[in-house]
Amino acid sequence: MVTFQNVYVNARAAVAGPQEAKGPLKDLFDKTYDDPYCNEKSFEKAEQAMVYDACDMALRKQNLHLSDMDVIIGGDLINQLTSSHYFARDTHVPFIGMYGACATSSLVIGQAAIWVEHHLATRAMAFTSSHVATAERQFRYPNEYGVQKKETTTSTVTGAGALVVSHQKSNVRIAAFTPGKIVDWNHSDANDMGMAMAPAAYDTLTRHLKESQTSIEDYDMIVTGDLSKIGFSFLMDLLYQEGYDAHNRLHDCGLMIYNTSEQDVFCGGSGCACSMCVSMASLLTKLEQGEANRIMVIATGALLSPVAIQQKDSIPCIAHAIVYERSEQS
Repeated sequence: MVTFQNVYVNARAAVAGPQEAKGPLKDLFDKTYDDPYCNEKSFEKAEQAMVYDACDMALRKQNLHLSDMDVIIGGDLINQLTSSHYFARDTHVPFIGMYGACATSSLVIGQAAIWVEHHLATRAMAFTSSHVATAERQFRYPNEYGVQKKETTTSTVTGAGALVVSHQKSNVRIAAFTPGKIVDWNHSDANDMGMAMAPAAYDTLTRHLKESQTSIEDYDMIVTGDLSKIGFSFLMDLLYQEGYDAHNRLHDCGLMIYNTSEQDVFCGGSGCACSMCVSMASLLTKLEQGEANRIMVIATGALLSPVAIQQKDSIPCIAHAIVYERSEQS
């Protein structure tokens, strides 16, 4: 666990696609699209457009420019971090690309906080994105094929999020970052990644509680990234078996971003943008408005390779945790 004393969130933005714009957080997003192409010629370019939007809107909130950033840190799900790299090529700012599958949000935010805390950067920006069509083409089958999906499947969130951190005080600070360990319980069904990721979330959560000497009751909310219905239920079972009482404090971004009983999203949401968009649009708003004082976000990721899955290998998983706290601005 890495702790921070002087890292504050100065600006943030979340951009979402058409399915997300129909969900319960629709009024909290900075921008939504009603077209999955986002007025572009391909889904990959659509995802890049959402990254541009999220980063641009976050910067504008503080009258900042990309040139004010000492480093930008980002990642996505496409091979060679396509969305991130094609955005960063036009910034002319030092760039670090990171991959943590759907756990990328907490990974890039934690890295940005480290740069600021240790005076390696005055300001740093972190971002991530995902798109339902690019992710399906990357990891399973293009949506255009019309392949029948299992009920255990999750729906990749179409969206992007960005935040700017610095020493400049604000109402939200980043208090801690707990990097995850790779956990593999020999799960091999790429259509049930929530079940595969739950043990990694459990490992990171319980390790963070022990290392920080805190309990579940010390957090107003503990929010996993994208376990969705089945994976989240599995995590709750694991915690109950070990004597942890969640006290209704545990939530999941994949269940918060959609109306799962009304929208055709199977088990709920997944993808890099799932935890990022929920955090930027909803969770940090709760802290800013004083509805919560401390929130832990445990972004979860399935580090599967399509080639490895075709070769009957298992799905290694990871979960990275970020702790946000409300801070009285002075």
